[in-house]
Amino acid sequence: MTEILIPDIGDAEDVEVIELCVGPGDVVTPDDAIIVIESDKASMEVPSGVAGTIEALLVAIGDKVVEGQAIASVLIAAETDPAPESIQPEAKASPASAAAVPEPQLESTKEVVVEIPDIGEAEDVVVIEVAVSVGDVVTPDQMLVVVESDKASMEIPANVAGEITAVHVAEGDSVIEGSPLVTLLVAQSTVQPAIADPVPAAAPEVAVGDERAGAVARTHATEVETTGAAGIYAGPATRRLARELGVHLNQVNGSGSRGRIVKDDVKAHVKQAMRSGSAGSGIPPVPEIDFSKFGPVELVALSRVRVVGAQNLHRSWLNVAHVTQHDQADLTELEEFRQSLKGEAEARGVKLTPLAFIVKACCYALKAFPTFNASLDRDVRNYIFKHYYNIGFAVDTEQGLVVPVIKNADKKGVWALSEEIAALAGKAREQKLGIDDMQGGTFSISSLGAIGGTGFTPIVNAPEVAILGVARLTTQPVWNGTDFVPRKVLPLSLSYDHRAINGAEAGRFVVHLTELLTDIRRLSL
Repeated sequence: MTEILIPDIGDAEDVEVIELCVGPGDVVTPDDAIIVIESDKASMEVPSGVAGTIEALLVAIGDKVVEGQAIASVLIAAETDPAPESIQPEAKASPASAAAVPEPQLESTKEVVVEIPDIGEAEDVVVIEVAVSVGDVVTPDQMLVVVESDKASMEIPANVAGEITAVHVAEGDSVIEGSPLVTLLVAQSTVQPAIADPVPAAAPEVAVGDERAGAVARTHATEVETTGAAGIYAGPATRRLARELGVHLNQVNGSGSRGRIVKDDVKAHVKQAMRSGSAGSGIPPVPEIDFSKFGPVELVALSRVRVVGAQNLHRSWLNVAHVTQHDQADLTELEEFRQSLKGEAEARGVKLTPLAFIVKACCYALKAFPTFNASLDRDVRNYIFKHYYNIGFAVDTEQGLVVPVIKNADKKGVWALSEEIAALAGKAREQKLGIDDMQGGTFSISSLGAIGGTGFTPIVNAPEVAILGVARLTTQPVWNGTDFVPRKVLPLSLSYDHRAINGAEAGRFVVHLTELLTDIRRLSL
């Protein structure tokens, strides 16, 4: 039986046990951490220093310890002498004992299989990225693969340093806890356990799926384990595990003394994240404030239209990679043509607005750039191209913003479009829109019209991938090469889903759209 003792901890006072890294029955290597201790200035992992099986832990979290105190008893596999032997990790050897230390053999190697760690109750976990290949040399913190459930994704690191000799998974493979990922060839030391100054091995004897895989055992001091005003307390092993799993410690609730975060807290956080899909996307809530303490207040319920609209906008904003591109279109000739039709419009009983021309031009542009009239499938692996052109347009009503849809807009002229725009806008303001009137859109237009503004950032109406924002038409001086001349300029703001559309495509779309609006003769081509 061997006892593991607290090593030399210098002049530190009030040294407290803050984390237990193993339990009775655990098999440890010389470099496996047994406990983590903390003084008022630093924290330190205390490794085993020997290979064997933990018989008993002699301290508990919160205990005060001093140099030379026994913290655990270990049964050495090859031990024949029943008398207890004391081991002090990292202790300096005396001259007499140093002479008896055998020479380490550093060239031996071993194979370590890295496995999928505990991933909670997540189902349908799939490998979505393999970051290494046979022959690669990896470090402990280097990512091997990325796995994804139906709700979250997680990077799996090596946790040991070595050379990849086999890769057991490919992209698309389904995996579970304990599934082998890669095999590593790792250098190891063959130093015997009964030594005074153990040399840390290059890698632990366990695979990543083991409870202790996140703690590559070594003794080292770190700076005070707090972060900013939040006062986050966590030992180095816990912090390393959090880094490997991509967990921000300020999102984890600590169960240790003084709110300290231990490894089990990090694992519980990951399990919950994999179940709920909140990994990597936790959004801090807006604080609730009692505004009445500052003055009189009144509570007024949102209309149903505003509530639904807010939910839709919030969902789109969180799920779409928004980018907005701005440009201007010269509508001078278009406006002259539209004004020339004023008498005919009155005879038809139709108000011919610029929006009808914009809808028409958008249909032409969507046909030239079909990705703007598409959607992405749920896995974001395929386009869903739509061979119909249903244009939604925002209408401001007393109840809130609604978006009726013009069906088959590409098959209608500006007169028909003007009539339908007026009819749908009227139904919207009278709260008479049917469900069919607001479904099936492939592209949307949000026009501020005469309200004002020089540009804005409209939110994509998912599952659509783009929306056009139209601000107020103004007269501006434009240089024609010899003089400044008055031109009617329309600001355009195109928001799009960057997952489906890249910047170059968006630039070409906007340029084509402005050309169509600048010279409406192109609409007849």
